[in-house]
Amino acid sequence: MKILDIGEIQKILVHRYPFLLVDKVINLEPGKKGTGIKNVTINEEFFSGHFPEEPIMPGVLIIEAMAQVAAIVVGSETMGKEVKPEERMGYLAGIKEIKFKRPVRPGDRLEINVEVVQRLANLFRVKGEARVDEEICAQGELIFTKGTT
Repeated sequence: MKILDIGEIQKILVHRYPFLLVDKVINLEPGKKGTGIKNVTINEEFFSGHFPEEPIMPGVLIIEAMAQVAAIVVGSETMGKEVKPEERMGYLAGIKEIKFKRPVRPGDRLEINVEVVQRLANLFRVKGEARVDEEICAQGELIFTKGTT
């Protein structure tokens, strides 16, 4: 199992502030599965409008965080190898049956587990789950592609 800090994550993902939604990756098995950590703080820009009286993290950003962890899992296969950045990049190609079970609020530590369940060339089906304190916040499947489209 491997751990990636923010510097190593930025070698795989092209996302940067304010759209980089993964702070750390733990339990990484390159190309297979991993767990991403997102520390949710009140300082995040989206909380000023979503919602000022009761701030919750938008569901679409939880899905994006899942997709970023999936991109890290898949992109980590090429770590240490000479590849073009576009060959390491991943793209969200589809979302299947995402369900939201609990809101994510400032102060929460979002733990995002993803596992590649099917791979066809550069197309991946990924099962994802986001949790706070062992409680499921969101779960579902993502379709993901790697490399040039």
